[in-house]
Amino acid sequence: MSTVSWVRRRRSAARFWADFRTHRAGVAGLVILAVAVVLALIAPLFIDSGVTNVVSGTGEKMAPPSLDDPLGTDESGRSVLLMIWWGSRTSLLIGFLAALLSMVIGTVLGIAAGHFRGWVGAVILRVTDWFLVLPSLVTALVLAAILGGSTATIVVAIGVTSWPSTARLIRAQTLAVEARPYIERSLALGAGHWHITTRHVLPNVAPLLLASTTLEVASAIVTESTLAFLGVSANKTSWGTMLRGSYDWGAATAGAWWYILVPGLCIVIVVMAFTLCGRALETVLNPRLRTRAV
Repeated sequence: MSTVSWVRRRRSAARFWADFRTHRAGVAGLVILAVAVVLALIAPLFIDSGVTNVVSGTGEKMAPPSLDDPLGTDESGRSVLLMIWWGSRTSLLIGFLAALLSMVIGTVLGIAAGHFRGWVGAVILRVTDWFLVLPSLVTALVLAAILGGSTATIVVAIGVTSWPSTARLIRAQTLAVEARPYIERSLALGAGHWHITTRHVLPNVAPLLLASTTLEVASAIVTESTLAFLGVSANKTSWGTMLRGSYDWGAATAGAWWYILVPGLCIVIVVMAFTLCGRALETVLNPRLRTRAV
């Protein structure tokens, strides 16, 4: 039985990859993400956090790109290239963890709101609506300021303010799944809430959740960069803190375009890659979108 299951999973994965490869934009996004993640992971093998230390800068202040510093230097003479490389670890880490936290909260509450139709579901919906009307960026800014600046607090601030849309999406999918006949048969055979939600609902919402998570990572990276630019950061170098530094030290008026352009482009490229990959996943995993695309 396990062999048959393994063969089915391999065939399913092969079909998924065959469908995904037809979306050139999604494949391009996946390649960019793979390169970004690999570079972030291998960074400690070549550099360390010392490249972000203000006393480690050996170059000329606000020097333009050259052979020694391909992307120029900042206000302390530090290499922008090395700071971008090391800062990618913070930006991507916060993006992934914040999206994961948001997905966990949204999935649990969304399934609960769709499965429990009484007062429990009504209360969850009202809480979700309350969070939806709150300005997420302002709420995250206030939470991060109250909790203090660290990677964990920034992750929590972003994660607990970005889950409502996921909860709404998962609730709608849960209602659709539980309307199917085999759910009624499971209930008639004595299946409990845990069995229904974990064995039937969760596997059916997982594909949609995967695509939503990819898009949520992009949103979390943008939010982290925005919070860092507004002065609330994890006290570590990230693409957002580099933009803040370029603003504080007047890079625009000094003509140091590389100090502004490079971190901004990194944010745009990675966010665009996540978006392209997420849209492709959504099309492949959602039969309705796949039919329309064809």
